[in-house]
Amino acid sequence: MAPRGRPSTHPKVVVTRNLGPESLAILGNHEDIDVVVWPKDSICDRTWLLENVRGAVGILCTRTETVDAELLDAAGPSLKVLSTYSAGYEHLPLAEMRRRKIRLGHTPDVLTEAVADIALMLALMASRSAGEAAAAVRSGDWPARPWSPFLLCGPQLSTSSARPSLIAGFIGLGRIAQATVRRLVPFGLTECLYAGNPRTPADTAADAALARALGAPSVRRVALPELAARSDVLFVLAPGGRATHHIVDAAFLRRMKRTAVLVNAARGTLVDSVALAHALRERWIWGAGLDVLEGEPAVPADHPLVREPRCIVLPHVGTATMETRQAMAVLAAENVVAGVVGESMPAEVNLAQ
Repeated sequence: MAPRGRPSTHPKVVVTRNLGPESLAILGNHEDIDVVVWPKDSICDRTWLLENVRGAVGILCTRTETVDAELLDAAGPSLKVLSTYSAGYEHLPLAEMRRRKIRLGHTPDVLTEAVADIALMLALMASRSAGEAAAAVRSGDWPARPWSPFLLCGPQLSTSSARPSLIAGFIGLGRIAQATVRRLVPFGLTECLYAGNPRTPADTAADAALARALGAPSVRRVALPELAARSDVLFVLAPGGRATHHIVDAAFLRRMKRTAVLVNAARGTLVDSVALAHALRERWIWGAGLDVLEGEPAVPADHPLVREPRCIVLPHVGTATMETRQAMAVLAAENVVAGVVGESMPAEVNLAQ
């Protein structure tokens, strides 16, 4: 920081949350950059942010801050780069940033394995009725429940003589989905189906090459109705936005198997929450595992999906490993520094597209 009382000529970077010593060290190692960090371990105060962002060249933010035209106006024409501590960036005013020629950095790749772990965990928990089983223990109801051969049974998420096939479906087959496929191969995965971007033509040769790379028996692109009807477990791992809003709706859910499990570890807006609650209540599908939910984090305890015994709801913790969050923080810091000094970012979003 500049000496007190003397205006600094160094570019200023505003950081909306303390992201740990490694991240701050990257910023602090550049003596020609002034770093201003929100001092509390809480969501950054809007008034503080609007005041401190004036004249900033870079902003390192998280998903909890509202980045809008007001904030960009407060920063002024000096703002060159915005780095978000997230892989997704639909929470940002992309058109406005494009117009102002503000560069954007994000944190993909480093969170792939952690989110794939959560996706598989949710599939296992939902298929084996783990939420209902754990609730019985927590409530003290276990001793009062008489044992029976099919008590708390669910569909098996692995092949065996009793279950000769396992078909996994994916809405979106990006890095996280592919990492999830790799995890399913040892479970005896027999077929991988996916629905891709309708604007991109199908490529059977590329699908075959991907299957070989993942060690999967087959990878095949299908239309959404077939994906719904044939998947034993369906993973929602596509980006958010208008194109995928409620892509899993009542019609989709009605096509699914009664023994199928739905997992959403992407964005809550991809799944129609009202339709899913109805599908679970009416037993259209077996269960669901959700790391994201529409309207989060404003999800009350009496939310229909929270109250549904066959639905596991986590508070968006897909990236919540120490290793992953630290790697995200380092990458976010490297992005903002590179943008401030005019170099290539390690992970930049091309806003010109």
